[in-house]
Amino acid sequence: MKVTAEDVLRALKQVKDPELGVDVVQMGMIKDLKVKDGHVSFTLELTTPACPYNEELKSAVLKAVESVKGVERVSMEVKSRVLSVRPQSQALNPIPSVKNVIAVASGKGGVGKSTIAVNLAVALSEAGAATGLLDADVYGPTIPRFIRGYDFSSSVRGNKVEPARGPLGVKMMSLGLIVTDDTPVIWRGPLVGTTVRQLITDVDWGELDYLIVDLPPGTGDAPLTLAQTVPLSGVVIVTTPQKAAVTIAMKALRMFQRLNVNVIGIVENMSYVRCSDCGKTIRVFGESYARRAALEAGVPLLAEVPLLESILEGSEDGTPVIVRDPKSEAAEVFRALARRVAGRVSVIAAGGR
Repeated sequence: MKVTAEDVLRALKQVKDPELGVDVVQMGMIKDLKVKDGHVSFTLELTTPACPYNEELKSAVLKAVESVKGVERVSMEVKSRVLSVRPQSQALNPIPSVKNVIAVASGKGGVGKSTIAVNLAVALSEAGAATGLLDADVYGPTIPRFIRGYDFSSSVRGNKVEPARGPLGVKMMSLGLIVTDDTPVIWRGPLVGTTVRQLITDVDWGELDYLIVDLPPGTGDAPLTLAQTVPLSGVVIVTTPQKAAVTIAMKALRMFQRLNVNVIGIVENMSYVRCSDCGKTIRVFGESYARRAALEAGVPLLAEVPLLESILEGSEDGTPVIVRDPKSEAAEVFRALARRVAGRVSVIAAGGR
């Protein structure tokens, strides 16, 4: 029986992206389809290299094509093209070469927001996405301490500063690269807003799939400036399990909702410890109020990040845990977080919530 391209496409229309609920043909994920003498070749273009369902989707697509009568051999090439939530017009977007800007925010300090931002950026880059990391915490820039293995020449190309290069190709910028650790930043609000705006627009970020922005805690000038300067793809809210921390974190969440910024989800940091002897999970801070808050707000709980020594050690010695100990439980936790964030961004870009 002679197989045709129409036969193959008909079978592929039965395969839906698990996150988006749309078939792969309608999503435009099937490229360069060729059918000749029972040999089917095509390219499967995934919506992000970090999608949590990539392996499942690839398997389903291959199975669907192989099930078509007359197909004797299948050649499938897999690529990825990250979807963008943001306008690509220079008039509406000062950094159109960046597909997605994701803010990482918290209601209060000390919840591990910068640790989450650093490891999220590194995990996305490891997955194959072109990723940048902006430290917008002007008063307490910590990114250069958490990532010490970077290359920064402070060179200028055109009117823009070249960002530093961190592990796994992550592009970095922080006020901490310019001022010394012991120099206090004593600025009023307008200067903070101006600095955040310059860190975004006066840096040559180049082509990026994701720019992760580590915001200062709270609901002050920096997050407001970011939301007003650059169209955000979404925000990740970081909290710890305690009721007080979650209550304050939800104020930040509601602020972004009022600014019409998509809430990607909530990350609960320091969620639990694991007993080294029995492997039992112990919630040292008690019940998870973050899970309850996520349900009430109608947003996903993206991850429960445990209290692990390897995460602390990675921050202390300036080597993110994915680089320092790639096979550790901590590294897998951050890879899973990156997949959830990337999947959520794809859903938002495709018009979902």
